Amino acid sequence: MAKVTNLNKFRKARARAEKTRQAEENRARFGRSKADKLLSTTRKSAEHSHLDGHKIDKDDE
Repeated sequence: MAKVTNLNKFRKARARAEKTRQAEENRARFGRSKADKLLSTTRKSAEHSHLDGHKIDKDDE
């Protein structure tokens, strides 16, 4: 005689596997490490200070 299986278990397991796969894909696509974020903010700060240093004041006229 054949073993009776619950199809809901298979559906839920498939859905969990799909969510896990999607999460891994999103981590690879959107995830950034703390070091990457820190480097980005440091570079942005350096760019702003460099541009501000080259700003021409209109008050001297």
